[in-house]
Amino acid sequence: MSAINTIPPQTGAAFEIGKGDILTVIDPFGKQVSDMVLFNKADKKEKISSGKTMDFEETILLTKGNYLWSNRSQKMMEIIEDTNGRNDFLLAPCSPETFQIMYNNPSYHPSCLENLNKNLLQFDIEIDDIPTAFNIFMNVQFDKEGKLKVLPPTSKEGDLIRFKAEMDLIVGLTACSAEDSNGGIFKPIHFIVTTSEGIIKDIPDFNKSS
Repeated sequence: MSAINTIPPQTGAAFEIGKGDILTVIDPFGKQVSDMVLFNKADKKEKISSGKTMDFEETILLTKGNYLWSNRSQKMMEIIEDTNGRNDFLLAPCSPETFQIMYNNPSYHPSCLENLNKNLLQFDIEIDDIPTAFNIFMNVQFDKEGKLKVLPPTSKEGDLIRFKAEMDLIVGLTACSAEDSNGGIFKPIHFIVTTSEGIIKDIPDFNKSS
C-alpha cells in the first residue's frame, strides 16, 4: 500500500469522504484503538448512532457485514473487511474527565474527545455534537451481570478494518489516548481513502509514507 496517512499517538484527524469511497483503518504495530465518528456532510445534525446501529444490526459485536447507522435511521457505512473482528460501540470517547474519574489522574492528559473536537472544528462541529464513537479494535468484555471491563486489544500488527461510505461523510478519527484501551502503550493509527475504483484519494495536511 502507498499514500498511507498517519495519525500520531494520542492525536486525531478529520476529513471528508464521498459516497462509495473506501476507508481503510490500519493498526500498524498492534494493540492500538481508534475512535471514529461520522457526520452527514450535507447535514451535520445527522451523525453516527450507537443505539440505532445496535437496534438495526441486532448485535453489540459489529464486524464484517454490519452497517453503521445514523440517528435518522440511515446507513452511513458498511464494514466490508475486518481482519481483527473485535470493536466496541458501547463506550464514549475518553475525555479529560475520564482520567480524573477513572484513572484518579488530576493532571492534564490527552483525550480522544479533545482530539476529535480540535479536528472537527474546521467543519463547524462543536464538542457537544460529538456522539459515542465506534471504537475500532477496542476490546470491551462483559460478564453475566453486565459488568464491563476494558482489556488490551486483540489486534496484531497490520490488522485492518475497511468501510464503504453509504453517503458523503465527514469522518473524525483518533489514535486513542487511554492507557487501558491500548495495553498501556500509545501507538499511531494509519488510514487510507480510495475510490470505489481503487484510486487513492489525497487527504490534505497528512504526511504520506510508502
